[in-house]
Amino acid sequence: MDTVVYLIQKTLIYAAPLLIVALGGMFSERSGVVNLALEGEMIFGAFIGAIVAKIIMEKQLLTNYQVIFVIAIAVAAIASAIFSLLLSFSAIKLKADQTIGGTALNMLAPAVVNAFALALFNMEKIQMPAFFPGYVIKNANPDLTAIEQIFGDKVYISTYIIFVVFILLSIWIYYTKTGMRMRSCGEHPQAAASVGINVFKMRYLGSTISGALAGIGGYAYIATVANGTAESSVAGMGFLALAIMIFGNWKPVGIFFGALLFGFLKCIGPVANSIPFLKQFDLPLQFYNIIPYFVVLVVLALTAKKSGCPKAEGIPYDKGMR
Repeated sequence: MDTVVYLIQKTLIYAAPLLIVALGGMFSERSGVVNLALEGEMIFGAFIGAIVAKIIMEKQLLTNYQVIFVIAIAVAAIASAIFSLLLSFSAIKLKADQTIGGTALNMLAPAVVNAFALALFNMEKIQMPAFFPGYVIKNANPDLTAIEQIFGDKVYISTYIIFVVFILLSIWIYYTKTGMRMRSCGEHPQAAASVGINVFKMRYLGSTISGALAGIGGYAYIATVANGTAESSVAGMGFLALAIMIFGNWKPVGIFFGALLFGFLKCIGPVANSIPFLKQFDLPLQFYNIIPYFVVLVVLALTAKKSGCPKAEGIPYDKGMR
């Protein structure tokens, strides 16, 4: 039972960033903008959030570490949302190729992070202090049930934040007027415009929300999986989140189960030596690391013909087209 609980806990740690970033990708594409820049947005948002947390702790501006964490993750979301405006402007205003724009941001973010890290800290990465306990909510009760251990014993606060945000935004996009208008702009923008919907505004909103969610996922990644290290990489989590979005057929429920699946596959390598069944095979860590990406290729190949992608995604909106 202890092994199962431990594996579920680790799955949630890896799944949470993937879940929120994949939802961000869905928001952007549902509005009609293909966001391949999720990786870069995660890197940039996480880095800015880490700088803010580091400054607050070093200057002792706050002593409540849980509050510091919430502030840092909020700053990461804002910074990533602002960074995503580069893609929004090029895709919506300039009608540039969205694939190239997203790729450019993925190349720009690591360069910016390295430059600022070297200029401010004389190193290419930021290591959060090891004593920073704001990452987890600890329960000192040793007599917890299995469920209580999974959700109440040393659980990262980011996991709670991400699941709450995921639920609220999933409801918002399907059951509010603005959410439905946004989705209509990704399906048939000309029809949406004919009833008075501002397509440009909706697409800016979708891509900006996407950037903010990528920032949340990026900071959650460095605070949990990367042990507080902010650098010019998030180990391909942004690209894996894109695959989860496609696997989930651009729907929150599908994204949720996809994130759990790939979170489980992603955590196998780091926890293999703690699981007796896997430990006996003595396989190298690199073998486990390739499993999620191999599964991505298989899943995408099998689901390619059943894609439910928005019909107008990636197509610049032109008022003169009908």
